[in-house]
Amino acid sequence: MSPRKAADGAFLPEDFVVPTLVAGPRFQIRPITVHDVVKDYGAVIGSLERLAGRFGPEWGWPDREFTFEQALIDVAWLQKEGQLRRSFSYVVITPDGERQLGRIHVAPSDRPDADAVVVFWVRADEENSALEKELEEFVREWVQTAWPFDEVRFPGRD
Repeated sequence: MSPRKAADGAFLPEDFVVPTLVAGPRFQIRPITVHDVVKDYGAVIGSLERLAGRFGPEWGWPDREFTFEQALIDVAWLQKEGQLRRSFSYVVITPDGERQLGRIHVAPSDRPDADAVVVFWVRADEENSALEKELEEFVREWVQTAWPFDEVRFPGRD
């Protein structure tokens, strides 16, 4: 059953088990938590121009005056959204967990022609690298095989 067709109006069927730790070829992904804020802040701050260009004014993120305090609020909010099963955010990290490479967000679509919207990014110093291409291939396959969606939008990538 498509999530947008769930009887209770939920984003995901109640019995769906949300993916947690997933290993890719040169990275792993796992749900974001407040414990990620230091690495996440570094990845965002080092990629401000790139992220602002990708997400644009309609998202309002990240603000040019993005502070560590705001990063903590944002990451805590993303963690809570996952706990409530409203949207899901993942950190993309090196296999040893030492460096954050980017993020993935899975959220309900506001358009009737799609169940979900998936947005992901890699830090600026990985832009146009083999990693970015690998991550895109991985995310598309992962969403198709591990999530219960019929139609998915990839804004900025389709």
